[in-house]
Amino acid sequence: MSELAAYKATARQGGAGADGAALVQQHAALVKRIAYHLMSRLPSSVQVDDLIQAGMIGLLEAARNYDASLGASFETYAGIRIRGAMLDEIRKGDWAPRSLHRRVREMARAVAEVEREMGRDARDAEVAGKLGVSLDEYYATLADATSHRLFSLEELPLGEDGLAEGISGNIQGPEDEVQTENFQRALAKAITGLPERERLVLSLYYNDDLNLREAGEVLGVSESRVCQIHGQALVRLRARMVEWLEH
Repeated sequence: MSELAAYKATARQGGAGADGAALVQQHAALVKRIAYHLMSRLPSSVQVDDLIQAGMIGLLEAARNYDASLGASFETYAGIRIRGAMLDEIRKGDWAPRSLHRRVREMARAVAEVEREMGRDARDAEVAGKLGVSLDEYYATLADATSHRLFSLEELPLGEDGLAEGISGNIQGPEDEVQTENFQRALAKAITGLPERERLVLSLYYNDDLNLREAGEVLGVSESRVCQIHGQALVRLRARMVEWLEH
C-alpha cells in the first residue's frame, strides 16, 4: 500500500480536517524516509509497507493533535509520532525467542555487576567472563539482540534535538510529565557517562542518521566492530537504566 493510499484508508476512520489533511499530504514523504531508515536496521522479515502504513497513522494523529503554540515545528513533532507508530507496529510481532530475551537480561546484570565490582566501565572481555562465555559468543549475542531490536534507543523514541528528547507521545497529566522529565534527565546522564567511543557511535547512528557501515567509515573501523560498540553501548545503558526500565 502506498503512503497516500494508507492515508486515505486511515482518514476514513475520522478525518483530521482540511488543515490536517493538507499537513498529512505535505509530509507523506517523511513517513517513507523514516520507514526506509528503520528498515536499514531491521531483519528482512519486517515489511516496509507495514511500517509506512503504521507511519501514516502516526502522521494523521500528529496532524490532529499538533499545537504550533508549543514551539516545535510540525515536522519535528510528526517525526516523533511517526517513528513511535512504526516501533509499535514492530513490537506487535516480537520474533525473538525467549532464550534471547533471557540472555540480554543476563548481559545487563553482568555489566552492572562488573561495574559495581571494578568501579569503572565494564570491558567486553570482563562481561563475557562474568557470563562464562567466549568473547565471540558475547558479540554474537549482542548482534542477535540488536537485529531483533530487544533494546534500542529508538524505543524511547528519540528526536533530532538530542538523544534524550521526547518520550512524551502519550502523556496524560502533570504527574506523567514530571515522570517523563525525570526519565529524560536520567537517560541523558547515563548517555553522558558512556565511554567516548560508545557515545560517538550512538550520536552518529541516532542523531546523524548514519548506518553502521557509514559510522564505521567515520571511526575508521569495520561495520562489524561498530555493531559491537553499538550493542555494548545499549546493553550498558540497559544496565544503568534498569530501575527505570523495570518500572
